[in-house]
Amino acid sequence: MDWNTIQNSLSNFVFAILLIAVISYWVNLSLFSENSILSNIGKLFAIIANSLLFFILCSRWIIEGYFPLSNLYESLLFLTWTLLTLYLYVESQTKTKLIGAILIPVALLINGFSNLTLSPEMQKASPLVPALQSNWLMMHVSMMLLSYGTLIMGSLLCLLFLVISQYQEVDFKQIDKTSTPLYNIMLDYYETNLLTSKKKSSELGKLKLLQSLDNWSYRIIGLGFPFLTVGIIAGGVWANEAWGSYWSWDPKETWALITWLVFATYLHARLTKGWEGRRTALLGGLGFFVIIWICYLGVNFLGKGLHSYGWFL
Repeated sequence: MDWNTIQNSLSNFVFAILLIAVISYWVNLSLFSENSILSNIGKLFAIIANSLLFFILCSRWIIEGYFPLSNLYESLLFLTWTLLTLYLYVESQTKTKLIGAILIPVALLINGFSNLTLSPEMQKASPLVPALQSNWLMMHVSMMLLSYGTLIMGSLLCLLFLVISQYQEVDFKQIDKTSTPLYNIMLDYYETNLLTSKKKSSELGKLKLLQSLDNWSYRIIGLGFPFLTVGIIAGGVWANEAWGSYWSWDPKETWALITWLVFATYLHARLTKGWEGRRTALLGGLGFFVIIWICYLGVNFLGKGLHSYGWFL
């Protein structure tokens, strides 16, 4: 059994582990209680999956002699690892299980796509082409994927905000600022809404939940935006070194700029216009589709350019 086969087997094992973690978190969420056993099982399996992904990436780095971000398969593994690392950090800070219930399914889908959809040839490590033989590979690609992972998390919280608010405007002035953990707020909302049917308490719990989602999406997107900015700048420097031009309006470059403008608009609206709630959630939710379906996957597969994998062409 060669090393590529071992790595692929470990990656498939990660998929199974993440599936167990998703089930643990969702069952815990459906019970409307912080069951320590289920919570610990979900977090433990997420840590194991994260550790295995780290091992796979490091082993490819050592064996192949370059940072493992040269093809789509490696970038998907790195993105999955980034999402899991961010989720574990945020959960440790917020003491909330809601983040895991949202982020781990996304990590599961990304990992499943890399293992079950990509061909074995696309999963194999191969020697770097001359254009990729640069120290800028690590700087540019790692910053871009860190930004993708962080912005995906913030965007998903925006989408959750829109779902719970039913796309309606909310007035946060009705409630005081609170530091209550997000998961506890969610529990209060569902308990009062579904179990006691006390309308007034239900509305207050809902507002508290929406306010927390709004605040956390803002913080996380604010963290990911500098990563995206640094990644684009590093990419421009690398492009000039490799192809003699800082910007060539390649489809990937164009959509990376569009992604930057979407989140720059989001942050500008919050910082200078004082926007919050539904309007900013719509911008953040739009960013999710721009990042995943267009900038990351769509352009790589369907577009013709320097960043394309040409899978469907």
